Amino acid sequence: MRTKVTVFFALFFALSLSAQWKPAGDKLKTRWASQIDVNNVLSEYPRPIMERSEWQNLNGLWNYAILPVGKQKPASFDGEILVPFAIESSLSGVQKRIGRDNELWYQREFNVPDKWKNNKVLLHFGAVDWKADVWVNDIKVGQHSGGYTPFSFDITPALKKGANSLVVKVWDPTDQGYQPRGKQVNNPQGIWYTPVTGIWQTVWLEPVSEKYIENIKITPDIDKNIITIEAFINEISSSDRVEVKVMDGSRVVATGQSINNQPVEVFMPANPTLWSPDNPFLYNLEVTVLSGTKQVDKVKSYAAMRKYSTKRDDKGIVRLQLNNKDFFQFGPLDQGWWPDGLYTAPTDEALKYDIVKTKDLGFNMIRKHVKVEPARWYMHCDQLGMIVWQDMPSGDRSPEWQMRQYFTGVERLRSPESEANYRKEWKEVIDYLYSYPSVGVWVPFNEAWGQFKTQEITEWTKQYDPSRLVNPASGGNHYPVGDILDLHQYPAPVLYLYDAQRATVLGEYGGIGWANKEHLWEPNRNWGYVQFNSEKEVTDEYVKYAEELKPLIRQGFSAAVYTQTTDVEIEVNGLITYDRAVVKVDEERVAKVNREICRILE
Repeated sequence: MRTKVTVFFALFFALSLSAQWKPAGDKLKTRWASQIDVNNVLSEYPRPIMERSEWQNLNGLWNYAILPVGKQKPASFDGEILVPFAIESSLSGVQKRIGRDNELWYQREFNVPDKWKNNKVLLHFGAVDWKADVWVNDIKVGQHSGGYTPFSFDITPALKKGANSLVVKVWDPTDQGYQPRGKQVNNPQGIWYTPVTGIWQTVWLEPVSEKYIENIKITPDIDKNIITIEAFINEISSSDRVEVKVMDGSRVVATGQSINNQPVEVFMPANPTLWSPDNPFLYNLEVTVLSGTKQVDKVKSYAAMRKYSTKRDDKGIVRLQLNNKDFFQFGPLDQGWWPDGLYTAPTDEALKYDIVKTKDLGFNMIRKHVKVEPARWYMHCDQLGMIVWQDMPSGDRSPEWQMRQYFTGVERLRSPESEANYRKEWKEVIDYLYSYPSVGVWVPFNEAWGQFKTQEITEWTKQYDPSRLVNPASGGNHYPVGDILDLHQYPAPVLYLYDAQRATVLGEYGGIGWANKEHLWEPNRNWGYVQFNSEKEVTDEYVKYAEELKPLIRQGFSAAVYTQTTDVEIEVNGLITYDRAVVKVDEERVAKVNREICRILE
């Protein structure tokens, strides 16, 4: 009888929680908004490149308060917020602005499972925009700045038996600070969008042993037929042994091991399966740490045998290559914004949807524009076969801009604090995404947005990750450095600059707008590079530009990026409406011409 009563009250409590939360505001929603369960929000494992079986999701309803900067922890809270949706978003249930003069406080309680009692406990945050301070049971456990990368703290010494209190304080100056912020502004208009403040990716707990793997770094080399795995262990001793198994499904095809903190070099079997958009084959990995004969940690991962490079073709044009073959990379500019969740997709199915539709439309690449996504987005790209160009989110002031020639002026310098912060956050982005095989190109700057020390930043990026290509400034002030010269041209494609020493690409073009009246963020304030009024008109214009692009590829372009995947707020240049309800083009016609473009160099 007691069990039935307990179950009844648990169900009643869960239903009452759901009843207390609802999306805020009356703006556009996606179909996935109605599928959210406050007791099971974004429940998928959040770090697929390094997976352990035990973990606890802390997403759900938290308490929140907004206080002026510098105040102590609030004695009471303003209400509840649904984590991990930014407070400005509808799905947070709050939809309030914060601003640089205020701080956002979060609080919730959690219990640590009894079976974890002999483990360390790590507290993980997928991303918090921008500066976070964290307490457990009124004990400060850590601080992190950076709005786009994961971080964690060992909270074991702060834990107690029973309920534990977790408090997070966040400060974010949006466009009134120097930090990377992408498209966020306090006054959204045109191509600039709503601020995003606070927790916007999954928060979770993980038990680990005293000695554990903090990170892994996976580097394939198809020329030497080797995969190199570095396991970063919190407390390494020379006798610790790292073992790696590489599997095709569950069948072990190669192994390797090392001691003395050396990387593990795994020699792959002859003729391994190579990853490509047409065949996105992934090998499964197991990485184990042993002290003597005792296993102290094991994680699951995956890897791909693939190579990104450039090479001059028989006409003397420098081409992008995939796996040592000329490969025209073609995809949309993808901003990753949601009308209901802003930076955060409502569900994992929604997160995957944009990639699936991009694939359906015949593209083989996505340029992730001035935003970094949750880890599962990159996993979906790995599994579906989608090359990613990864932008660094932009921020700070812009220097003088000269788009159509090589820049000979003086770049405006950032403050020492701004420069140090940019370098820190850019390194964290690269470290975070290094092992995801779909990431093929790093883009430190977009146009002249916060551009500085371009040659130095590009050369550092190339040295830090020689396994990928570096596009110094997409459409921005051009310097003869890195692997790519990237032109922006709206609306129709034009090859107005050419670099004989690097790959020349069309980093943005198109922007064909259609304000579909039933699916608008705002009914009367919409913007596009060019405007049309029907699926047929948009498709006709799209195909016209695609046909104009074809001869430019033969003349010198080695990649192209069409603006853009979806509408975003009042910007209506998307192939898909902002709510993902309508594909605004004839899919069959667009997919046909896109696939022709992707195959043009074969």
